[in-house]
Amino acid sequence: MDKFRAIQVFISVADNRGFAAAARSLNMSPPAVTRAVSMLEEDLGTPLLVRTTRSVRLTENGQRFLEDARRILLDLEEAQDAAVGTHAAPRGELHVTAPVLFGRMYVTPLLGDFLDLHPQLNARTLFVDRIVNLVDEGQDVAIRIGALPDSSLVAVRCGAVRQMMVASPDYVARHGLPALPESLADHQIIQATGNSPGDDWKFQHNGKPISVRLEPRVRMNTNDAAIELILRGGGVSRLLSYQIAPYLADGRLQPVLEAFEMPPQPVHVVHQEGRMVSAKVRAFVDFMVQHLRENTGIKLA
Repeated sequence: MDKFRAIQVFISVADNRGFAAAARSLNMSPPAVTRAVSMLEEDLGTPLLVRTTRSVRLTENGQRFLEDARRILLDLEEAQDAAVGTHAAPRGELHVTAPVLFGRMYVTPLLGDFLDLHPQLNARTLFVDRIVNLVDEGQDVAIRIGALPDSSLVAVRCGAVRQMMVASPDYVARHGLPALPESLADHQIIQATGNSPGDDWKFQHNGKPISVRLEPRVRMNTNDAAIELILRGGGVSRLLSYQIAPYLADGRLQPVLEAFEMPPQPVHVVHQEGRMVSAKVRAFVDFMVQHLRENTGIKLA
């Protein structure tokens, strides 16, 4: 087995956290996977994995090599794309990550349309409400909401969303509308932890920052759950405008304290920088940016 293939096998074992799972993923036999990793460790002169009967974990050297190995394979892919030309048809497997609800509402339908255009391409998604490291977790493209830290990643802005306080008309009829952020202390607060971390809730008015300490009655770890409870009249919460756009449009939810909203958060399509971005990444980024910019759900109202 050549060294590049052995590196691919090692990455799969690390990603799948086991030899048997990697074998299934690569359509190889478990002994062949074990031999490939052993050959690589022997060639490098250091163990990359610690094997027990219950688990497989990276050694310190293994963790460092994994990061280098991902870059090596990316360089190889870029070299292959350069050899066949910049207009090569997208092919291979595309890895895309996005926040959970954004992934379901926007990425999934667009990804389906994109795959219909490119029959040689497969895709794998990672929809999670956390910042994913593209290199460490093997992702090609990410959709990020919020300010971006300085990095070597390429980011294309495609829209913006609002942080909105909302409640159902039924809740408002029973409890009234808060006039000021401080008035929220008299209301039932539902906290979607991904959107409102901590108990200090930030607002602004005429450019002046306002901070209000609130004790939520319910803390929910998913936005879907928080939305369901708000729709049922359970209280007031803060969510991103795209997450609740359908319910605002049909009147099932209404804005609260609009005059005190924080500045909108940008939406970017992000990918790794390289000497030549692969055809699949270039095509998907262009496709996503074009269609997201056309979508009113992530444009400023």
